[in-house]
Amino acid sequence: MRINKFISENGILSRRKADEYILQGRITVNGITMTIPGYKINPKTDKIAIDGELIRIKNRKIYILLNKPEKTISSVSDEKNRKTVIDLINIKERIFPVGRLDWDTTGVLLLTNDGELTNNLLHPSFKVSKKYLAILSKPLEEKHRILLMKGVVIEKKKTEPCKIEFPDKKDRKKVMITLSEGRKHQVKNMFEKFGYYTRKLHREEFCGLKTVNLKPGKWRYLKAEEINNLKNFL
Repeated sequence: MRINKFISENGILSRRKADEYILQGRITVNGITMTIPGYKINPKTDKIAIDGELIRIKNRKIYILLNKPEKTISSVSDEKNRKTVIDLINIKERIFPVGRLDWDTTGVLLLTNDGELTNNLLHPSFKVSKKYLAILSKPLEEKHRILLMKGVVIEKKKTEPCKIEFPDKKDRKKVMITLSEGRKHQVKNMFEKFGYYTRKLHREEFCGLKTVNLKPGKWRYLKAEEINNLKNFL
């Protein structure tokens, strides 16, 4: 098994973060510093440590749905000591968020220690659906809605086709956008392309998961059916 996969499957870090730690020389295999991200290990015999702390094999997979509130970082820790989503979840197991929501963005956020599921949900090839409710600074013109749905160029790369609707046809400032990409600040940048400032952004849905009956800052464990739906989607 590759070392980055071993680390992610034990709920310590995502594969990408594990690779960063390896390149930084923070991970050892049997006491020897490892600098090769794709290095293969034997989980049964090799001893893997991060910053000197031995990784113990964990079997229990945790899946949590959080209704992320504003002013919260979608990370395990923060250098500026700001509140993170982990601070809201009081459990002993180590988990990490699947992707990120901006500091001021609210809504559906999945957290888990299932590294393989995390990597699959974030991989572009699976085109996981994400639905957002955006409150814009001014009514969205129809010509801009059509252009956005077809795709626009942001940072030299065109966005994939998306769906844009109006929950209230009398209020074109309130927009529901569904897309299958997860680029940084994507929704905000798409609207900004045509001069619209996103005043509020709430993720309504992520791969079928919704925060029904969950108040901001509250969380719950996923039901067995929801977990199976995620895995079957992939």
